[in-house]
Amino acid sequence: QAQLAESGGELVQAGGSLRLSCSVSGFTLQFYSMAWFRQALGKDREFVSGVSWRGGITFYRESAKGRFTISKANTSNTVYLQMSDLRPEDTGVYYCAAGRFVEITRVSGRRPSDYRIWGQGTQVTVSS
Repeated sequence: QAQLAESGGELVQAGGSLRLSCSVSGFTLQFYSMAWFRQALGKDREFVSGVSWRGGITFYRESAKGRFTISKANTSNTVYLQMSDLRPEDTGVYYCAAGRFVEITRVSGRRPSDYRIWGQGTQVTVSS
């Protein structure tokens, strides 16, 4: 059974750093694009970052560029999101998602509906 399990979320002060982890089980990463989404209270779930199954190319929402880094370790079947210079507006539940053969570009692969496998989420709270 395909499963994703996020960890690493916590309360941090503005300017701080966190590393989120997404442990993958039940499938291998080879043909899956992996993405991180977040959802703030009362808002829609939004794309934060993704790594394409094709070539491992990475993508970020504009506000995350230069501050967040997505990576994946195929040997351990784990995907990471390193976040630095955190801001209060980064607060939310962060979800890991997997989509087989999903093409991520500047305009595609960024909707929650593009991904079929989801984790339970991990809470990130950034205090000002």
